[in-house]
Amino acid sequence: MDNVFLQGKKHSAFSWDSLGDIREGRGDLGEEMPVLVYRLMQYTMLSVMSDAMGEEKANDYFRAAGRLAGSEFAKNCLMARGSLADFIAELQLRLRELKICVFRLEEHNPVTGEIVVTAAQDLDCSGLPVTNETVCSYDEGFIAGVFEDFAGKTYDVKEIDCWANGDRVCRFKGAPLA
Repeated sequence: MDNVFLQGKKHSAFSWDSLGDIREGRGDLGEEMPVLVYRLMQYTMLSVMSDAMGEEKANDYFRAAGRLAGSEFAKNCLMARGSLADFIAELQLRLRELKICVFRLEEHNPVTGEIVVTAAQDLDCSGLPVTNETVCSYDEGFIAGVFEDFAGKTYDVKEIDCWANGDRVCRFKGAPLA
C-alpha cells in the first residue's frame, strides 16, 4: 500500500480518503479524543510555525488549511444544497454531532451574500485565558471553505469577537469576494 502522505517528492494533495477508517483503526479507543489533545497539536504546531516564519505567515497557513478543511467537510459531510436554511440546519447539526462547536447564523444579506456567524463552545479557544487577541485563524478559513462550497464563491471571513479577547462566543463576519 502506498503511503498517501509521502507520495512523490512533495506531499500529495489532501484527499478525504487519506483520513482512513478511524472506526477500524482505533478499535477500543473509538473516534473521540479530549479537546486538550486537539489543542496540544494545534497550538504547538502554530508555535513552531510562528517561530520559523513569523506569526502572520503561520496564521495565513492555518487559515488556508482551515479553508481546505471546510471545503472538504462541506463536500463530504453536508448533503443539503437547496436553500440556505437547509444548509445551515445541516451544518449546525453536523458541527454539534462532531462536537466541533455550537454554530449559529446571526445575519445574512441575500443581496450581497455577507454573513455573520457565531461558534460557541468551539474546539479552538473556548476556555482559553483572555489575551486580548483573536486567535481563530483556522476557523476563519474553515467557515470560508464551507460557505464557498455552498455558494460557489470565494469568501473572506474575519473573526470579530473571540473568547481569547474576553467574549464568550467567537463571531465571524464573511463576504464573498468580487
